[in-house]
Amino acid sequence: DLIPEEGGCCRPARCWFTGLKRHVSPFCFFPPTPTCLPVSLLRCVLFLPAQLWTCSKFRCGEERQPHSKCSCASDCASLGDCCANYNNICAGEKSWVEEECEDIQTPQCPAGFSKPPLIVVSMDGFRASYMASYHDLLPVLSKLSKGCGVSAEYMRPVYPTKTFPNHYTIVTGLYPESHGIVDNKMYDVTRNVSFSLKSDEKFSSSWYQGEPVWLTAMKNNMTTGSFFWPGSDVKIKGKYPDFYKVYNRAIPFEERVATVLNWLQLPDEKRPDLYTFYLDEPDSAGHVFGPMSSQVIVALMKVDRVLGLLMDGLKQRGLHKCVNLVALSDHGMETASCKTAAFVSSYQDKVDDIVVVQGPAARIRPMRSEYFFTCEFGLFHLHCKSPDQSMRPYLKEHLPKRFHFANNVRIERAHLYMKETWQAARTPKEIKYCYGGFHGSDNVFKNMQTVFMAYGPSLKHKSQVAPFENIEVYNLMCDLLNIDPAPNNGTHGSLNHLLKSPSHQPVFPAELSPASICSASRPDPTDDLGCTCSSLTKEKKLNLKSSVMNCPGVMALHCPYGVPRVLQRNTNHCLLHHSDYITGFSRDTRMPLWVAYTLKNPPLSANSDWCVRADVRVQPSVSQSCSFYKDDPKLTFGYLHPSNRSTSDSQITSNIAPMFPLFRDVWEYFHKATILEYLERMNGVNVMSGPIFDENADGHYDSHSTKEEVPVPTHFFVILTSCKNSSFSPDGCQGPLTAVSFIFPHRPDRLETCSDKPDFQWVEKWAKLHVARVRDVELLTGLSFFHDRISVEETLLLKTYLETF
Repeated sequence: DLIPEEGGCCRPARCWFTGLKRHVSPFCFFPPTPTCLPVSLLRCVLFLPAQLWTCSKFRCGEERQPHSKCSCASDCASLGDCCANYNNICAGEKSWVEEECEDIQTPQCPAGFSKPPLIVVSMDGFRASYMASYHDLLPVLSKLSKGCGVSAEYMRPVYPTKTFPNHYTIVTGLYPESHGIVDNKMYDVTRNVSFSLKSDEKFSSSWYQGEPVWLTAMKNNMTTGSFFWPGSDVKIKGKYPDFYKVYNRAIPFEERVATVLNWLQLPDEKRPDLYTFYLDEPDSAGHVFGPMSSQVIVALMKVDRVLGLLMDGLKQRGLHKCVNLVALSDHGMETASCKTAAFVSSYQDKVDDIVVVQGPAARIRPMRSEYFFTCEFGLFHLHCKSPDQSMRPYLKEHLPKRFHFANNVRIERAHLYMKETWQAARTPKEIKYCYGGFHGSDNVFKNMQTVFMAYGPSLKHKSQVAPFENIEVYNLMCDLLNIDPAPNNGTHGSLNHLLKSPSHQPVFPAELSPASICSASRPDPTDDLGCTCSSLTKEKKLNLKSSVMNCPGVMALHCPYGVPRVLQRNTNHCLLHHSDYITGFSRDTRMPLWVAYTLKNPPLSANSDWCVRADVRVQPSVSQSCSFYKDDPKLTFGYLHPSNRSTSDSQITSNIAPMFPLFRDVWEYFHKATILEYLERMNGVNVMSGPIFDENADGHYDSHSTKEEVPVPTHFFVILTSCKNSSFSPDGCQGPLTAVSFIFPHRPDRLETCSDKPDFQWVEKWAKLHVARVRDVELLTGLSFFHDRISVEETLLLKTYLETF
């Protein structure tokens, strides 16, 4: 029979089930709310005696039901099998959601609990905007996030924004390229094996790299339990969690909660310290009906109700002021339509010899595995076919560095970056979602953002924090368990502001290669290095010599937050002071590691005179030669500190780096236009920029020793720092700082943008695509920024923040 759920409002209607066929019944219900909702929210409940999970007034004091999953009998408390809401319904106590929130200063645990357990709940496909839109319908989640605990405005998933990559990132702190689960569907050419969620290959441990948090806990003599979590039913490094379940979507949410509550009642020596469990809603409803559907609202309310059962069950056991609870999601959801789908077959005739992993983060490989590493196959046919093309082809090493999506053989080299709301496939027949919803897109897109909320005695009370990335959650879980994390991609300590008493106290990294001295032994160079600067008069030359020799006060002005520390070993470098900027010069690469300068007023227009002179402070043997560029028509040089007409300090060999001609034009435009826009909005801006060398695309700096040829950078970085309070200039800032970073790919062409317009209006949009964290810049340069004037905790927040537009 179909009956109304307890507390609901009934009326005749057509009802639906997720995963079951449609039924028509007069017994449909509204989920319990202060007022009944529109008819479109009606759904049905299948009544089976074996699936009774809650008490009602009619069940209180009942005889024990042999097929019931829990009891409402008067002796259930003594036998330990009460339904989670027994005390609320049958004993007259308030439910957890009805109680006032208390700031729990110390864990209040029952006898037998020596430390607070940690419970981590995943709500698959819970888009961040759902909380803002439907918070009145989600009382439990609203109380957890804003009424009691600490929550983020949103949490950023990793790319691609898929279920398995993100769940495994959450429990390892690793990017998909590092932990190996690069998608829900992938191919390993080294073993000629494919992975998918529908095959048993997903149980093979060879796919799973890194150390999930349950293994970290077990290494520390803790017990762990997992009721579903991607990877928890796989024997990783020879071990499963102590308690685990093989994934079965048919198991009701209530049974998952009841099992976790039962594990919490085990004797101390058997009871888990860590619990992870997974709910496959609202993802399922979002895929079938779309993110803006009434069915998603119903699914959200179901999730909220189930978490209410969890909290009531904890309260019934005296654990609601003992347990630390983290509730989060893996990705968001976007509306699907075949009108916003692009097909490779529309751009080239022959597609039978390629495989396209369809979706919003599509990848291409040859059909035949022996051609897997073929360079740039087929991509030339996909470039620049229309002015505002929704599908943009990339080699993976050219993708935005913030993706960290290149350094794994399971990531095909050819990649299709899709605009917001768009998907790609080989042919129209192969697109998976033409209606409903999908996910997997760029992880900065608003509809891909996820939720994070946490509550418990170790966590801040009624606090909302700025967005952060889910690679940081693993370290947080280890802190809540008071164990040391395994090596990971997160920045340990960056979430200390969520904790009442953080166990890990971060420190600044020690510099591994201190700067030496670069000084001039004579006023004129012994070797002009093939450089000329005929426009400089004798008087100007004398002034320039003076400006590079005598620069009092420039350090405080141009490096107000400290000189970048060099974390590369055995790096031979020195500091060069100028009136308008400071350089950390590398004798190994013969170019700056970095340049730094503070702008308070718009500089004069750029100097079009590309003269350059030898820097007398740098020995000719470790300097760049102008002759090097004269012999290579495909390469030129650019100034890292832009040259302007007020000074010629910049026109010096220690300030140049190899640049492709088409890139240099973009570099100059960014400095004379885009940076000035930031300068106008703020009361000055501090600029740090420099080259990046990442030939193997592993996301870390390449080591260099002095070679005959000057190395060509793979990327260039720019960090713009201002005072959040625009009343202060960067060098006199009081209060927090704000920083936005960019990592620009250094390419000889403009195929990425398909633009050859002389006005360069497209540069700002291109720059925003390549926005990055300061931490990303540090990994790629071996530098560490912001060591002076602000605390380590403030520094970590600044370094791990990603500006979004």
